[in-house]
Amino acid sequence: MIRKAGFILLAVGAANAAFAQGAGKPDLVSGRQNFEQSCGVCHTKPLITSGRFGPALSKASLGGQADVMAEVIGTGIPLRMPGFKHHLSQEQIRAVVAYIQTLDPPPPETAKPTARTSGERRDAN
Repeated sequence: MIRKAGFILLAVGAANAAFAQGAGKPDLVSGRQNFEQSCGVCHTKPLITSGRFGPALSKASLGGQADVMAEVIGTGIPLRMPGFKHHLSQEQIRAVVAYIQTLDPPPPETAKPTARTSGERRDAN
């Protein structure tokens, strides 16, 4: 009986230790899900040929400062971006920031071809 109790206490202690180690880390899976649901509409391109409403987000956004990113996500930017502090918890916002900090900056946008640069035939006149 004492052996069983000792084993149970050991198992509970190991589970608590594992939980405590993971408690400080944001969940990247939920961060990605919340990013796609709440931020992706404006900050990603749904199709290759479409544009974005907001800038592409990456680890370089807002100087890479996690606290500033969390503040902007929570409170928004007047007349440009809604705040999500009433939609997402602080933990979820931290997870979104952690996910954004895994994204590489997008390559620079190239100029869109015009009629003259796309090889279209010019009038001989």
